[in-house]
Amino acid sequence: MATLIMTDEVWETDVTVALTTHTRHHHVPSPVSPTFAAPAPAARLTFGPVALAAAVARTATTRPGRPRLLSGLQRSALAQLECLVSNNTAFELTEDFSDLADTERTLIAARCGAGITDLYMNALGYVWRANAACLSDALDPHADFLYDGGNASGLGVVLAEAHGSFAASATGKSVAAAARRKYARQVKPHVDTPSPFGHVIHGYSIAFGSQPGSVGAFLSVAETRIPKAKKPPVSPPSKTAGPAGRRPDDGGPIELFAHRSNFLLMGAGKVVDWIDWLIGAAEVPEDLAPARFLRFRYGGLTFLGVEVSIWPSWLRHLFGDIYWEDPTFWRPSIRREVLRRYLGGDYGWFVIEEKAGLSFLDGLTGMIRAGDTRRVPLELPTLEPIGFDLEGGRELRRTIERPGYDFALFRDGLALLRHPFRPGPIDIVTWSPKEGLG
Repeated sequence: MATLIMTDEVWETDVTVALTTHTRHHHVPSPVSPTFAAPAPAARLTFGPVALAAAVARTATTRPGRPRLLSGLQRSALAQLECLVSNNTAFELTEDFSDLADTERTLIAARCGAGITDLYMNALGYVWRANAACLSDALDPHADFLYDGGNASGLGVVLAEAHGSFAASATGKSVAAAARRKYARQVKPHVDTPSPFGHVIHGYSIAFGSQPGSVGAFLSVAETRIPKAKKPPVSPPSKTAGPAGRRPDDGGPIELFAHRSNFLLMGAGKVVDWIDWLIGAAEVPEDLAPARFLRFRYGGLTFLGVEVSIWPSWLRHLFGDIYWEDPTFWRPSIRREVLRRYLGGDYGWFVIEEKAGLSFLDGLTGMIRAGDTRRVPLELPTLEPIGFDLEGGRELRRTIERPGYDFALFRDGLALLRHPFRPGPIDIVTWSPKEGLG
């Protein structure tokens, strides 16, 4: 990675980007699913650095690659964005961006475009995500991501193409043209086609761009046109039935792939290994030892985090496991110093909301015992997002217990905490692949 020159002031302010254009594209048949109603587009998207950094990492880890490679892709997302985006309420790239090589600028723009797409889709109500490479084994162009949940729950999946451009040529007109062009080329041909996670019933192309040296950004959305419904949509089928069009050899529900990315970001390698076995991407893991998670309160919510993702190895060697039960170790002065030196604010800490995490781990144990991803339906909660919003009307930062918490929470339960340790008492939760939660 290129060396970044840090500015005097890092990005901390919430940014609002107005929707520049929104176009709808005709499709036959229309609608693909008679009971699907597309969420209404919003006039603006508001987000902070933590939300965008988390979304960049989420989209970078949807591919079924090896955990070591994928985890490396997401480590510096927050550190990069903090110094590449100005601390203003309008989106603006800092002078540091011009110090990057051309290839780095293109990569940063593409990652931000993917992150903005994930924020927009989550804000529209979609929950579960997967890579869309499964749509074609050939080199035919296809969009980037598949989403389920929200208005598509029980009906199928929707397709989303992401595009980002940080160039002198980026204008409202060029970004809008890119959204339309990419819809026609990479989304439209795959609407009303099968996928491993359900029939593709709708599509989006989302383009984001900004001119270096100028204040403001452009956000354009192109999507499948659906005529106004003559009657309200009926209630979707039970989640246990699975999305329509799912094939029996799909390798698992989309929730499994979404949480593979989530637990990879958290550093829960044991969980990722067992998911890979279930989806046929790896041999059965030899390590049957339980995984350990920290359970703690933060910003009025309870989260689970992976201990080994933040605690340096020398602490375990020096203190042994007994330090977890030693209350003197958790004195605030010690805790602050450890986190200041070994976690800091550069990367943040990926965690998962307690109910979402425990529900998934419980379902995962059932799948492991059965040796089958289809016999044990996943019944998982969804949450309201925190840290980003389509209209900016809701409070972006959670201040239930006291001010100063800065984090982003997604509908599937994944969260990124910018300054993690303000929790009170910390408990330990263990998960055994075959024995379950303990």
